[in-house]
Amino acid sequence: MANDTRFITTVWRVMDELKRTDQLEEALAEDLDIFCDVLGCETGYIWMKGTTDDRIYVLAAKAPVDQSGVSVRVGEGIIGTLFNEKTPEVVKNGSSDPRAAGTDDAPLVGNETLVVPMRTPYGAYGVLQLNDPAGGFSEDDIKLAENCCALIALDLEDKGLEFRPGKDRSPLVSLRGIIKEFQNGDEIRRILKGIDLDVYEGELLVVLGESGCGKSTMLNIIGGMDQATEGQLIIEGNDFSHPSEEELTRFRRDYIGFIFQSYNLMPNLSALENIEFIAEISEHPLESEEMLRMVGLGDKAENLPSSMSGGQQQRVCIARAIVKNPKIILADEPTAALDFNTGQEVLKLIEQIVRERKTTVIMVTHNIEIAKMADRVIRLKDGLISSIRVNLHPLHAEDLSW
Repeated sequence: MANDTRFITTVWRVMDELKRTDQLEEALAEDLDIFCDVLGCETGYIWMKGTTDDRIYVLAAKAPVDQSGVSVRVGEGIIGTLFNEKTPEVVKNGSSDPRAAGTDDAPLVGNETLVVPMRTPYGAYGVLQLNDPAGGFSEDDIKLAENCCALIALDLEDKGLEFRPGKDRSPLVSLRGIIKEFQNGDEIRRILKGIDLDVYEGELLVVLGESGCGKSTMLNIIGGMDQATEGQLIIEGNDFSHPSEEELTRFRRDYIGFIFQSYNLMPNLSALENIEFIAEISEHPLESEEMLRMVGLGDKAENLPSSMSGGQQQRVCIARAIVKNPKIILADEPTAALDFNTGQEVLKLIEQIVRERKTTVIMVTHNIEIAKMADRVIRLKDGLISSIRVNLHPLHAEDLSW
């Protein structure tokens, strides 16, 4: 009876996620969390078949390492082979399985892995992969996952989800094994506990997580405002873990733009002067007045910050970040102090920066609704990446509500 109750409850939870959200990939990521929770698995992945090629890709992952760029050819590796099967399989000792030899999915397979194809009588759409349950996979566990995957496949078929992954990309920034510790009296606090993450050109990456999970610390390390205790920071293929002061200054000045929650405008300078100050110390700046017009404040050029609203000050902050023509903009809770309408206007500007200027933006936020406009969503929990998902069809800022 207990298993019957678990079965019914889990099926309803999975179906509810599929109905609840306007983004199917968000529902799949939430369903993955449900599977890992109910079956007690340490890690898990949802793979999707590309619409335009013969590969399957990681769409969502519940794991401490960024695997969102991993793919395998259909028929190769453990996942690619089992994609074509009609029934689930429990793979024991995946690392030594001959199907895994030399394939990109090998590092993702655990000591005990359940692989469940997502298929209907008309086609296969993806694979659910669950690793290393606390007590092994029972027959009830397998049957539960199989039935839920059949429901998911029917929903994918009904909604006509198309997965068109981008071409292979080289990351702008890579974090490898990033650990950050702080001394607090006699105690050492470990805020980041081993972050692995790639950030790509022209993407909007949203980082979610509770207060104290390490979001802002990770952002500060990427931006050169803090240094990791251990691990590597790689910028366009070059190790930037221990830069000189000159390299650090040049990096912060020319490569990174910052948008702060508290604005950090210089109070005695006008809106235009705040932007010009940054432009003058940048190597390849854009035109300051043009940037002010871009954020809709061409008529506020002479205003001091004290005479401007919070939303106007944040827009000046955005113009100040863009004017240096950076590769990456780091935004730490840029809408936290703003009302909905003003926050939405700020998000429209950030969307414009990404979609039109192809600038990479990494945004930290508590607001899960904002994640719907991201290309990828990272969740941090207790100093580690707990999950990651790809948004196949990011919403426009104007379509968000909270």
